[in-house]
Amino acid sequence: MKADEITTIHKAVAWSAGPGCHGGCGQKLIVRDGKVVSFEGDEDHPWSQGRSCPRVLAMTQYMYHPDRITTPLKRVGERGEGKFAPIGWDEAYDICASRLGEIRDRYGAEAVVFGQGTGRDAGGPVSFLAYSYGSPNWCQLGLSGQSCYTPRLGSMKATVGDFCIMDASQFLPERYESPEYTVPKVILVWAQNPVTNCPDAFFGHWVVDCMKRGSQIIAVEPRQTWMTGRSKLHLQIRPGTDAALALAMLHVIIGEGLYDREFVSKWVHGFDQLKERVRDFTPDHAAQITWADKDKIVAAARMYAQAKPAAIHWGVPIDMCPDGTSTAHAIIALWSITGNIDIPGGNVIARPSHGVSSYPYTTEELIDLYGTELVDKLSEKRIGADRYPMVRNFRGWAHPDMAIDQIASGKPYPIKGLWLQTCNPLGGQAARTRFHYEAMRKMDFVAVVDLFHTPTTMALADVVLPAATFAEKENIRSWWAPLSVNTPAVKVGECKSDWEINIELARRLNPEVGKKYSNVVDLFNDRLKVSGMTFNQLAENGGWQMPPDGPFKPYRRHERGLLRRDGQPGFNTPSGKVELYSTAFESWDLDPLPHYKEPAQSPVNTPELAAKYPLIMISGTRSPLFFHSEHRQIPWLREHMPDPLVDIHPETAKEYGIHHGEWVYIENDLGKVRRKANVTPTIHRRMINTMHGWWMPEEDGAEPNLFGVWKYQVNQLIPGPQDSDSGFGGGQYKTTLVRLARIKE
Repeated sequence: MKADEITTIHKAVAWSAGPGCHGGCGQKLIVRDGKVVSFEGDEDHPWSQGRSCPRVLAMTQYMYHPDRITTPLKRVGERGEGKFAPIGWDEAYDICASRLGEIRDRYGAEAVVFGQGTGRDAGGPVSFLAYSYGSPNWCQLGLSGQSCYTPRLGSMKATVGDFCIMDASQFLPERYESPEYTVPKVILVWAQNPVTNCPDAFFGHWVVDCMKRGSQIIAVEPRQTWMTGRSKLHLQIRPGTDAALALAMLHVIIGEGLYDREFVSKWVHGFDQLKERVRDFTPDHAAQITWADKDKIVAAARMYAQAKPAAIHWGVPIDMCPDGTSTAHAIIALWSITGNIDIPGGNVIARPSHGVSSYPYTTEELIDLYGTELVDKLSEKRIGADRYPMVRNFRGWAHPDMAIDQIASGKPYPIKGLWLQTCNPLGGQAARTRFHYEAMRKMDFVAVVDLFHTPTTMALADVVLPAATFAEKENIRSWWAPLSVNTPAVKVGECKSDWEINIELARRLNPEVGKKYSNVVDLFNDRLKVSGMTFNQLAENGGWQMPPDGPFKPYRRHERGLLRRDGQPGFNTPSGKVELYSTAFESWDLDPLPHYKEPAQSPVNTPELAAKYPLIMISGTRSPLFFHSEHRQIPWLREHMPDPLVDIHPETAKEYGIHHGEWVYIENDLGKVRRKANVTPTIHRRMINTMHGWWMPEEDGAEPNLFGVWKYQVNQLIPGPQDSDSGFGGGQYKTTLVRLARIKE
């Protein structure tokens, strides 16, 4: 280091953009002369306690990548030619405000769909811009059935009245050493391999921390993984049959009297109806459906029910079951009838720390933020709200399958513009990818906020706005605990945060925004009012605060009157109890009890199709190296996985004449994609397993290649629309039928 160089340590909470994930990990940024030179885990942060993932450790290559977009761009050629010219921010804002204003004046604000990727810190700014503009159509465009956490959230809201999460002491400053905490005796890890990622405000290695302290694992997983190899019991089920397994476990627990009679008697509504529903769902019946061993089903039910406390940690495949909300409903019943809710080491109720809502999850939160009148007005035009009562009454998102259908058809009203932020539908989440591509090409105007060119920017964008990483921006994070803020450590080019971009554009589109907020911190302080702290106070006091005792911190709040607005003991439901017979579902003309639904494509439902395409494709496997469709251009990460792989059982590979390491096609009636064969016994012989999100940044980005997306994007093979009665869940990302073929050329 040169004598005149200045080195500082800047603390921050990792979130998007950068590692891409849902974030929360405390990081130390080593800054030298205005540039971040390395990242290290912050050992003082209660979330991650000094640990970092590969994506964070590679952040310097991400931030300072030569291909990163660091100035606004406008398209100067035809769509798809890949020709863009740099412009200034004022011109970029003027173009966006003018084009969006023209669409609103001619067709109405509902004619623009505001699309985002996964949760992260995009939901706050995207919804803020959409509602400031006047559009009700904010959604995860392309994600069939909103099949990522939303089905589970909706089911928890309809049964518990709140959201629940496995308790790994994450709400306690002393963590595992807190006298308030009890380590789960058993953790039922359902459809998740937590060591490879940190899902939905949950640090994956917390499960490992609990295992080190004595927790035993029951794993429900079609594959063999690190977690299944260390489990006491592994139930290797057929994808999409999770509800059948849960119902059979309920059959055993209720039939053998293993439930918590005191808790059920006092705090559960609908137990007798549930008992009747699961009466005929025997382990024998479930074994035939799920392919799991019936004795293991019985053993898992007993092991979970007889442990106290016990916790369930679940993953996205629950949402992608044929009826994601009902599958979640069945699993919620497991932790409810065993009394493992709102207690140390169970499934605890999780609310945003200090009551701060930076990313409104529910209609209830939207009303608190924007008022009943606006929310009701928006619901009148929200795509899907007239068809699915759960879309109208639970969450303020448009329905993504219906949105793309409406973009294509123009009915019942035309869609003329897209605002795509932190998402890459063509390279990432869009099922029926070709259909999405052809429909979105019709748009009059498309703006994309991103950090790199993607298949989506190349194919669609009229304007590309450069976003900042978490190291370069001010933001707030209020997703369970702790309440956190970030301040910028450095600046890269002309990049701006998602909040900066959206507030400035909202000011131009809606003068009322400018009257209320002159900058990002003004808005943050408005959201932070309920905490009694300002943005600067939080920043000056270390950047984060754990929730105090009360409505936002476990435990046993249902007994203390801390969950209901009327202050009475009970859960935040009409009956004050956990409603396993859900009056909310009943009012929405949905089955009030959990049930099983067979996958749309399966050997049972479509035997002729299964004869032609005999393999069940599990797509969407998570990797610590990449987040969805991001990071393929980062050298340190890509060198560890240079090619998209497909896991094939040795017997299956032999049947197809496929050798380890050779390139093959995965194909069905929708098309074919390329993968490199990874022959391994970790996958069932009647299944294959592969990652989604693959495109090649090193290839030509212009049409027709679009970074090779049509060769590698597995979501081209995913049919649609979703198959869930509620509208939430049922994206067929884990259950699509395919076959393999050797590449002869």
